[in-house]
Amino acid sequence: MVDARNDPREPRLDFVTCASPAGLHRMAYWEWGDPANGEVLVCVHGLTRSARDFDTLARRLAGRYRVVCPDVAGRGRSDWLANPDFYTIAQYVADMLTLIARLRPARLLWLGTSMGGLIGLALAGAAATARATLALREHPGMLPADQGLRFDKMVLNDVGPRLEARALVRIGGYVGQPGEFDSLEQAIAAMRAASETFGPHTDAQWRELGRHVYVERGGKWVKHYDLALARPIAAQSAQALSAGEQILWRAYDALDCPILIVRGAQSDLLSRETVEDMLKRNPGARVHEVDGVGHAPTLMDPAQVGPVAAFLLED
Repeated sequence: MVDARNDPREPRLDFVTCASPAGLHRMAYWEWGDPANGEVLVCVHGLTRSARDFDTLARRLAGRYRVVCPDVAGRGRSDWLANPDFYTIAQYVADMLTLIARLRPARLLWLGTSMGGLIGLALAGAAATARATLALREHPGMLPADQGLRFDKMVLNDVGPRLEARALVRIGGYVGQPGEFDSLEQAIAAMRAASETFGPHTDAQWRELGRHVYVERGGKWVKHYDLALARPIAAQSAQALSAGEQILWRAYDALDCPILIVRGAQSDLLSRETVEDMLKRNPGARVHEVDGVGHAPTLMDPAQVGPVAAFLLED
């Protein structure tokens, strides 16, 4: 039997301790490739998904990068927060900073699907603000303003600074809904019926998409995440969403690395108009559209993995 800890086809599981205003929590992350590799690709999943969504892509890229895929707090193997009001992008950014401090990358690349892309943008915005603040200070002991957190490349998978309201309503409607099944097969069948926007997948791919997002508790198969994720989503006002959009646009405009925008051709979250604005506002951006898919491309099929891998591997 192959030891999974030494099997390049399987990831290693580790944890990092993070802090919220409610206390400490552990964030799980799955790691592929050489742990001494300074070239680090961080892949962050969508709202109700898990780190294992990136297994196919990670296997493809682990020979070049140390690929790190966290389970965002409240999901997968990570702890649930003591206070669900802190399931916010700001908290996730703080957690990712803790993770990056542990990883100490020489080069940092980011791939974010949906929520994972928003976390990446917010993190980039925070880093840009810190560099600007540092540049304004005149102190001989300060680090040069060009040091600190920087991204070498960023992939935004079906997400941008502007999110379509009807899609947010759709997503918010199912996040807090409980689901309880007698078997994993029943759970996967329910997920498959509710995930038509993912586009066509083989039976094996649907099983792969489902086997990490349901867990067995008390003899039943239930969702892997804290259903209280829905609470801060429901509390968001139109004013807060508008203010958040402006912050994300500023962060996006400040990105000074190559950007690949992946869009499902039938996406209801990321419109073509928003993508056009993104291309106009940042000369480092390019787009790849995936036919027959809505929100969001799962990056499992070779036709989806190929363009993303090519972008991340090119010099």
